[in-house]
Amino acid sequence: MAFQPPYSPSLFKRKANASGATVVAIDNKIEQAMDLVKNHLMYAVREEVEILKEQIKELVEKNSQLERENSLLKTLASPEQLEKFESQLSPEEQTTAVATNSPEQDAGSAV
Repeated sequence: MAFQPPYSPSLFKRKANASGATVVAIDNKIEQAMDLVKNHLMYAVREEVEILKEQIKELVEKNSQLERENSLLKTLASPEQLEKFESQLSPEEQTTAVATNSPEQDAGSAV
């Protein structure tokens, strides 16, 4: 069985009276190749998007779980423990901790 290229080599032979047809045939082959490349890339992108969507879903679930755990730990911690913890934080982290642990939240979270 002889190797057959996906194109006809005769398409590339120039003939004086058929040069316009040769250009059209070459353009058609180029267009077909571009369509194949586009289809392959679209498939690859869709596959990657699905993987990323799944990772985002898992991360959102993990974040929610950690937020619930954090809230519970803050509720169960004594004021002294919270103060000690906050004193160990960097200035940026302290600003965030103060914003998320306001007195209104502490007063409303009795155990």
